[in-house]
Amino acid sequence: MTSPSQPPLDLGPIDRVIPSSVLSIAHKIISRDLLLLGARVALGTIFFMSARTKVDGFLSIRDATYFLFEHEYALPLIPYEWAAVSGTYVEHLLSVLLIFGLGSRLSAFGILSMTAIVQVFVYPSAWPTHLSWAVLALLVVLHGGGRWSFDRFMGASPTQPSAT
Repeated sequence: MTSPSQPPLDLGPIDRVIPSSVLSIAHKIISRDLLLLGARVALGTIFFMSARTKVDGFLSIRDATYFLFEHEYALPLIPYEWAAVSGTYVEHLLSVLLIFGLGSRLSAFGILSMTAIVQVFVYPSAWPTHLSWAVLALLVVLHGGGRWSFDRFMGASPTQPSAT
């Protein structure tokens, strides 16, 4: 049963496979905020774990990281030493900010940019993985960090989603 202000849930052909009552309950339980939290934590964790492989101890960049940036990643236009240091520290910073939902849109955009660079210049054949990262990042860029983010607690994220 729907309220007068809420149109009936139309899910198209999926109604034939999964009963609409089950889908209606799932729609109520799985809110947009839960999806945004999941996107932030999933993507942030992927990038944080990647960043941790590039350092020893707290933030001491490993020799192997410099080797990777020089020989395997080999980004054009910037020296590998600069790419290794900035890439490692930015990957740490953006992933932590994203997980906590602090500067969510900007953090997600930074990770989306890193993903695009890796896709174009480093591992073009890994597009299925990069596509999944990009979708998660775009979700946060477009909708913000959601209700369960520091952005929201600080008043930087609107209460209601935009009409667009």
